[in-house]
Amino acid sequence: MDAESIKLMRKEKNDFQQKANEFKKKRDDLHEKSKKMAKERDELNAKIRKIRNEITDHKKRRDDYNERVKHAKEQRNIVLKNHFDLKKKIKDLERDKSSASGVNLNRLKQNLRKLENEQMTQPMSPDKEKKLIETIKETHMQIKEEEEELNKDPRLKKAIEEKILMKQKAEKQHEIVEKMAKKAQDEHQIMVELLGQLDNNIRRTSEIQEEIVMTKIEADNVHKEFIEYVNKIHELEKNISGIEKKRDHRKKMETVSAAKKEAYDIYEKFKKGEKLSTEDIMILQKAGLL
Repeated sequence: MDAESIKLMRKEKNDFQQKANEFKKKRDDLHEKSKKMAKERDELNAKIRKIRNEITDHKKRRDDYNERVKHAKEQRNIVLKNHFDLKKKIKDLERDKSSASGVNLNRLKQNLRKLENEQMTQPMSPDKEKKLIETIKETHMQIKEEEEELNKDPRLKKAIEEKILMKQKAEKQHEIVEKMAKKAQDEHQIMVELLGQLDNNIRRTSEIQEEIVMTKIEADNVHKEFIEYVNKIHELEKNISGIEKKRDHRKKMETVSAAKKEAYDIYEKFKKGEKLSTEDIMILQKAGLL
């Protein structure tokens, strides 16, 4: 009966051991998975820190370029105002000169534009077009002569030279504005792209962290299952050991009882005066009857 019980318990123990091994492997696999995800998360966090530093650098450069754009625009506006003032001064000088000479240069230029437009847009006979071309030519000559006369005026000549110089300065300042604005835009674009990368990495890090938490919870539950089977195995081992000890004790007692009975039988023979062998005497001594 004891042997059958022990056999059944050992079979049950083997089944529990197999289950425990399965849960142990599953738990270890989950821990390894969690470890790998933690490594990926840490690598992403390092990448996030790097991207944040890059964003800070690009933002600083963008803001610096924007400040330089602002300053360049202010300088350009000053130059443009000076250019506008010089244009007005030239017009005033030309008007004064035209009033003195009786020729209105601006009116001549307006008239020339009107004639040229008429030639390009209005249908006309060859004779009429020929006369129109002659008129345009004469107007050109008048304008040229008047401008040459005006350029003889030192004040006007100086104002025109300053206007040309101021225009060049304005164009140069405008180039600086555009150059700085492009650099600011380039830095901003890089920053926007990095912000997109940052958002993606932060989102992925959060997903991984959530997976790590869920994996650890699952691993803890699996570990509990493993411990339950380990405890069952220990309980069975304890029961098996108890049964085996009782069985061994019983066998020992049975052996002792048989030895005692044999010793008492020999002792009875001894009391009757029967001859005893050396082995019989040793049995009696062992049993404490001699």
